Amino acid sequence: MPTTSVALRAVALSASAAVLLAAGCSDSSGKKTDQDRKRDLASQELDWQKCPAPSEAEGGGTAPSPLPGGATWECSFMEVPLDYAQPGGKTIELALIRAEARDKNKRIGSLIFNFGGPGGSGVSTLPAVAEDFEPLRARYDLVSFDPRGVGRSVGVECEDDRQLDAFFAQDWTPDDTAEEKTLVENLTSFADACEKNSGPELPYVGTTNAARDMDLMRQVLGDKKLYYFGISYGTELGGVYAHLYPKNVGRAVFDAVVDPTDTSEQSALGQAKGFQLALTNWAKNCVARGDQCLVPGSTPQEIQDWIIALLKRLDQHPIPGSGDRKLTQTEATNGIAQTLYSTEYWELLEQGLDEADGGNGALLLALSDALNGRSENGDYSNIQAANAAINCVDYKDRYTLEQTRAKLPQFREVSPVFGDTMGWGLMGCSQWPVPGTWRTPDVSAPGSAPILLVGNTGDPATPYEGTKAMADALGKGVGVEITYKGEGHGAYNSGSKCVQKAVNTYLLDGKVPAAGTVCQ
Repeated sequence: MPTTSVALRAVALSASAAVLLAAGCSDSSGKKTDQDRKRDLASQELDWQKCPAPSEAEGGGTAPSPLPGGATWECSFMEVPLDYAQPGGKTIELALIRAEARDKNKRIGSLIFNFGGPGGSGVSTLPAVAEDFEPLRARYDLVSFDPRGVGRSVGVECEDDRQLDAFFAQDWTPDDTAEEKTLVENLTSFADACEKNSGPELPYVGTTNAARDMDLMRQVLGDKKLYYFGISYGTELGGVYAHLYPKNVGRAVFDAVVDPTDTSEQSALGQAKGFQLALTNWAKNCVARGDQCLVPGSTPQEIQDWIIALLKRLDQHPIPGSGDRKLTQTEATNGIAQTLYSTEYWELLEQGLDEADGGNGALLLALSDALNGRSENGDYSNIQAANAAINCVDYKDRYTLEQTRAKLPQFREVSPVFGDTMGWGLMGCSQWPVPGTWRTPDVSAPGSAPILLVGNTGDPATPYEGTKAMADALGKGVGVEITYKGEGHGAYNSGSKCVQKAVNTYLLDGKVPAAGTVCQ
């Protein structure tokens, strides 16, 4: 099941090229050694300029608005090795964005954000959510980036917009051999397009290289330690960084924590359970509101059964959506999932289901489009292409049709609504042209500074149990757990003053909260 959103660059190129050309040669042949190139890259100077509007690959839109007090966003590019095993070889550029700290005298450093995905553009996301993190700008430059393969950072390209419309609308829960054959053919076509349009970069877009990029970023930004805020997949990236560079970890927060011990199958099964739990909690809320709820059913089970019946109808007979596009069963399921990321979207789920029952699929289709990175004008960001590329180079598992069929009963058992879709999603990397790296990432980080782990008991995408698993995997004395008893994906942006106070006090003052702290 798809997760959570290439134009010409409009920002001036980094001044690093000039820096590298001016640096002296270091051996008798006049060629730079790998060690020389590493030093050059670490000492590059970034050319910060006014930010342009996000590119189509980043999701489009308008240039970021000034911050409170009139501070402006600045953007630049940072040069990194395509292959860290050959730092003297080809380089690529990563897009960065920053807002400088308000108090220059008490500035701690740069706080680097990764908002998850994988595949999400940090350059477009940080300005959109910056208001929530404004207290941290008191002493930090707020910084984010498009990881390699994402957005303007040599974003992975696969199919075009028209092809993606068909790809996301297809039946991801085949009912017979003919539909299974079509699914495999479409996965093959998608992977072939990725290889054709982005083949040389595909082996290098994984999480390990992204972690190495962050350490180079730390050096270029002038920080002795990494200050980091990772959300969702960003917690996995942060864990890999801590494993590679435990002594370089400064103050770090992981919110909506990924379970690093999960294989791709276990992760998908955990998400099926998580989204099912979130849907049940939404249904309980609907029942409690009685006649005010637009969805029929006097119990959560009755509401679930009604939703399943609606999805089955859509499987046989898609309904009008937007323009000449129809709402399919797959897109309806995606639209439902999108609303479970935040309680703010619960009323949209209720409205979307009610309208779909009446034959109007426009709202659920729009919600599905948001999940897949499709704008209102029909342009796709590269979030799903990057998501596939990063996941498939990270994880080794490649499931055949037969293996996937055998797993389906378990998925259906834990989630009657999402199980089929997430079970078939195991085949997402089955046709990928690049082999994977691990079954699970190594995040052990002996000697690291404390890392604050924030788990949400109602999180659909990163189930709460992952928080303790991350703490155990990081090692004794590293992971410090706190719990938020709430709904939605993540905790810091939930509005919980308790969570925000614990995180802000740690990042701003270095005071680690008591392990086991519980916030309502």
